[in-house]
Amino acid sequence: MSRFSVWTQALRMLRRDWRAGELNLLLVALVLAVAALASVSFLADRMHAGLERDARQLIGADVLVVSDQPLPPDIEAHARARGLQVTHTATFPSMASTLTKGASGEPASQLAAIKAVDVGYPLRGTLKVSDDGRDTAGAPIRGIPAAGTVWVDAPLLEALGLRVGDAIRLGTRIFKIAHVITQELDRGAGFMNFAPRVMLQMSDLGSTGLVTYGSRVTYRLLVAGPDAAAGAFHTWAENEAKTRQLRGVRVESLQNGQPQMRETLDRAERFLSLVALLAAMIAAVAITMAARRYTARHTDAVAVIKCLGLKQGQILGTFALEFLLIGVIGSAVGVALGYGAHWLLLASLGDLVTVTLPAPSIWPAVVGVTAGLVLLIGFAVPPLLSLVRVAPLRVLRRDVAERAVAAWIGYALGAAAFFALLVVSARDVKLGALTAAGFAGAIVVFALLAAGGLRALAVSLGRGRALSVGWRFALAVLERRRGVSVLQTVALAVGLMALLLLAMTRNDLIRSWHNATPADAPNRFIINIQPDQMQAVAQALAQAGVADPKLYPMVRGRLTQVNGQVIDRQTYAESRARNLVEREFNLSYATAQPPENRIVSGQWFSGQKPEASVEEGIAKTLNLHLGDVLRFDVAGQTVDAPITSLRKLDWSSMRVNFFVILPPVALRDMPQTYVTAFRIPAGQADLPAKLVREFPNLTVVDTELILQQVQGVLDQVTAAVEFLFVFTLAAGVLVLYAALSGSRDERLRDAGVLRALGAGSGVVRQTQYAEVLIVGGLAGLMAGVGAIAIGWVLSAYVFDFPYRFNPAILPVGIVSGMACAFVGGWLGLRDVLRRPAMATLRDA
Repeated sequence: MSRFSVWTQALRMLRRDWRAGELNLLLVALVLAVAALASVSFLADRMHAGLERDARQLIGADVLVVSDQPLPPDIEAHARARGLQVTHTATFPSMASTLTKGASGEPASQLAAIKAVDVGYPLRGTLKVSDDGRDTAGAPIRGIPAAGTVWVDAPLLEALGLRVGDAIRLGTRIFKIAHVITQELDRGAGFMNFAPRVMLQMSDLGSTGLVTYGSRVTYRLLVAGPDAAAGAFHTWAENEAKTRQLRGVRVESLQNGQPQMRETLDRAERFLSLVALLAAMIAAVAITMAARRYTARHTDAVAVIKCLGLKQGQILGTFALEFLLIGVIGSAVGVALGYGAHWLLLASLGDLVTVTLPAPSIWPAVVGVTAGLVLLIGFAVPPLLSLVRVAPLRVLRRDVAERAVAAWIGYALGAAAFFALLVVSARDVKLGALTAAGFAGAIVVFALLAAGGLRALAVSLGRGRALSVGWRFALAVLERRRGVSVLQTVALAVGLMALLLLAMTRNDLIRSWHNATPADAPNRFIINIQPDQMQAVAQALAQAGVADPKLYPMVRGRLTQVNGQVIDRQTYAESRARNLVEREFNLSYATAQPPENRIVSGQWFSGQKPEASVEEGIAKTLNLHLGDVLRFDVAGQTVDAPITSLRKLDWSSMRVNFFVILPPVALRDMPQTYVTAFRIPAGQADLPAKLVREFPNLTVVDTELILQQVQGVLDQVTAAVEFLFVFTLAAGVLVLYAALSGSRDERLRDAGVLRALGAGSGVVRQTQYAEVLIVGGLAGLMAGVGAIAIGWVLSAYVFDFPYRFNPAILPVGIVSGMACAFVGGWLGLRDVLRRPAMATLRDA
């Protein structure tokens, strides 16, 4: 047979099988699988791009070049030469004061975070202001403060007793308050940025006299533009800072400039990838079952054409071409449906997504088509390898079985290619590898448990006289057709496990976000509390309704040595590490481990001698390890302490955290102040002003705007997670139906035999339902156990949140498995009782 005739025969078979309905289940399973994967990929791709775009508003640009001194002009020139947008800001702490004298006989003053901005600020995101301070939402505004005017935070007006239109003094200059800032997305999480903001035009900064030699000013060059150009500038700027050893210069982006948001976005991205992975897992189950049904129905036909002289290679080529055509058609239709579905479902979100998402990239379409072809080749072609090896003798003897060794080799190769695709499509090697390995291991374990479980049930219950005839027939059928029963059980278990795992992960993920920034998170910090003011401040907070106010000691110390080696900025190449060793650390001491901190390595110190517990992030930045001896210089006194533990901190909790904690024996006698964080009780909005009036040295910093920024991004991420969970759950149920329909022919044949032997409709119905309930219950049990095991691995090693065992997973899994299997059995049985037994046997 020539190549042309092979193509011709393949087209004829495709047309004939299509008309006969033989390809319906396989094609529908493939289309649904690719549509589910493509729609999730399209939406995840757009959500990811949208989240990254919106998150960039938190730094006001795509790239920041930050320095403690004016930047060399060639850095800005290089950005402009690349066609990028640029602007500047300068921030520093200073005092803002009124022009009139207060009750104390002096003008009221307040520590403020001064920010000078240049034309074009911000490059990403939008500022919102209010004209009177009463409109807390504010309205978007383009541009920057006019010359001679400032925009301020509402807490500053409250602290100074001022209103919009009043005058305020900054250094030697007097400004008019023009607006109240209600949204400043790029405020950042630096501690001094928590102070009330005063924003002015960059050209007015010099006239204030506030910036002199030794001033602690942070200069920022904001850069924005196309991703490729911005990324190239980021790389160039980092290399320049390192090569030229620019002191105090660091390059930031979303990835390294906003640690409080990076963890949230990383978790969201990993969850979106997990959704796509689980959709692909369910798809593989459906394709395998549909392909098995197709090949089983063509076994006799292959035996006949072999008797007519057709060679094995020609048969394989014909079927392979037919499946290739099915794969191309099904994948294309699935991608098109997935693209349309993601638009319809995105529209159904309504107010949940209030922003315009970027257009999707070509990546989801490539993933969809590739996944469809890999699924079909990996899980549909292997049965062909056993199909084409069917002996011609099967025409006369139906008990002649095909040789399945080649099929298992094909399955192994297909599974390897499929799992490789999962790792690539996940965009996260660890997530893809762990998920693929977990499901591969689960399939093997499920197969062994299913075989053993069905055998045990058949032996222990099959001989029981208390069981009805239908249940005994069902156990006998499962034992006689053990291979098919095991395959169906494993398929159902894997599909259910994917859905259960998705549900568990979604719940734990959202719970971790809400727990990280709870509704009662602190929205005010108090710093500079003197030791003799501790009790009075704590009492004032308690009387105002603050529950259990906790004050933490804070000692300023500089890290000077590690393991006896003197360190300075030249010791490290990374800019953040250089900045850390140049400034003083906020040290603290405690006897007990803070409840919000989690030890990830080592043990909490005994407290009998100087020891150090270090935050794992800063330990990684400074290349510190357990056992390293740190030396801190505290006001001329040295403290040596070995690192005995590394801690994981949750920075988004907005509670008091410290990079380094030592026992009291090391720092109790050192110069220190105290710090606390609290949430203003209802009806106590004037509490910060009262505290400052009673204790003028205190500095109360407002973190409410930071909380609003974090919560805004969390709400959008949660909406994406909720939506993808619901859609993938629905898509998974549809694909599970295709998987369950794969055993429809065997159930029809068994029902026909029972009816031909005289069994009544009740016995047939009971036998069929008992069979599927046993398979579904066993599959649900295994799915629950597998979901718990893989969920623990993912929570511990991928998402990094505490795992919570939910005992309801097992009964939910069992009930879900029985329900799914029962629906599949009912759909397969509903017509057989209406037809003559001979017609059923002839068609099955």
